[in-house]
Amino acid sequence: MVEETERDGMVWYRCEECGLMFDDEGDARQHESNCDAEEPSYLQ
Repeated sequence: MVEETERDGMVWYRCEECGLMFDDEGDARQHESNCDAEEPSYLQ
């Protein structure tokens, strides 16, 4: 599930599985459908 949060005056969309944050809800939902719930293999 994608969680909406506000940080630094902007709305962010956070993947509840791994915690990765996106500035675009569509990107967050696309990521979530492919998320394996592990820490991302790249730096945030």
